[in-house]
Amino acid sequence: MRREYPEAPIVGVGAVVIQGNHVLLVRRGKDPLKGRWSLPGGALELGESLEQGVVREVFEECCLNVDPVAVVEVFDKITRGADGKIQYHYVLVDFLCKCAGGSPQCASDAEDARWVEREQLNSHSSYNLEPFTVTVIEKAFRMAAEAAL
Repeated sequence: MRREYPEAPIVGVGAVVIQGNHVLLVRRGKDPLKGRWSLPGGALELGESLEQGVVREVFEECCLNVDPVAVVEVFDKITRGADGKIQYHYVLVDFLCKCAGGSPQCASDAEDARWVEREQLNSHSSYNLEPFTVTVIEKAFRMAAEAAL
């Protein structure tokens, strides 16, 4: 299935991996958001559960093993090209995950991967996260605290 100018929406998964007061971020190596910091994740593969997809994506991008804990958010990400046509359309499911082993290393689709302190997520930081991404991360921190992760 084509990701750019697709014929139908693509299901994607994202991971909000919390470790203490840190969250795992990746710098995207491909569009959409090439060069921008974001959560690790990607497109679900045929026959794969959402949980299997998020585990695979984090390992492929960051060489980390994770355990999905709960769904944080489900949302649409629709981007139009200069011609007004739908260039990208993802239905994304972001999971709160806990680290089950490994240390962040950038691998496929990522230019960089690192643990980032919660205080560094503000709008003036060099990570320049999308505001909605910060909202999802903050929600995941609250969920992690409630679950005592």
